[in-house]
Amino acid sequence: MISEKLKLDDIDRQIITLVQEDPNLTHTQIAEKINRSQPTVGMRIKKLEKEGILQFQPGINFKKVQLHLATVEINTRNPEEVLEMGTCCPFMLNAFRLSGDHNICILLTSSSLSKLDAIVNYHFRKNPEVSSVSMEIVTDIAKDFVLPIDFDSEHHEPNDEVGCGEKCKYKLAKMRGDI
Repeated sequence: MISEKLKLDDIDRQIITLVQEDPNLTHTQIAEKINRSQPTVGMRIKKLEKEGILQFQPGINFKKVQLHLATVEINTRNPEEVLEMGTCCPFMLNAFRLSGDHNICILLTSSSLSKLDAIVNYHFRKNPEVSSVSMEIVTDIAKDFVLPIDFDSEHHEPNDEVGCGEKCKYKLAKMRGDI
């Protein structure tokens, strides 16, 4: 059970559930709903945040905006490089190691489908370490889906010569030797 693995008691679970349902609830409102004191709720939330179990992540709700969201699944001989790329590339929201037919899944976003295609071409389709690439565009989302977004990516024009653009964080990090 998830609660046991994370060592959460009933109060922690109630707090997390309420925060997930409405992140704007105050500690006082949560305390009233779970019949505990406000200081208790505040201490519990602080402890859950410190342990990395509960996080408040600002970002863009993809259910509410007109941005393109794509999943890219690849097979690569160097999955660590792609995971590192996911920390730098302004178009990549995240990268995941997979088991199964593909070993990496990447979430990409842009206001332009052509930019998404150019990123996939630059980072993956022309990469000799990558043996297969599959890109799918997300057409609908069931629930709110909030992720941080790099607004600077809109200024990048991805192409084969400059990659994600002059200011590509991945390209700069690689040139500096950070990755």
